Amino acid sequence: MPLRLIALDPDTDGGDCPAVFLDTDSGDLVFQGWTVTDPAALAEVNGVSRIADNESVVRLPTRMRKIVLNALLEAERDRPGEDPV
Repeated sequence: MPLRLIALDPDTDGGDCPAVFLDTDSGDLVFQGWTVTDPAALAEVNGVSRIADNESVVRLPTRMRKIVLNALLEAERDRPGEDPV
């Protein structure tokens, strides 16, 4: 799973998370963010989309929206010929 860093949070201190990566083999996006630990938030997510034992819920700040959009566009450019969702 070769990962290519798309971008780090421009406001991060010391090059830490959050960050967005692209799996160059599968085209999947990989998010690094703050682990959601608030029981109410986890219950709300789990109420509509069960959180499996091998899954995590992470939070990215609002300022990362444009970075996520750019990651999606870059992923589409890397996989020409596939129908967009």
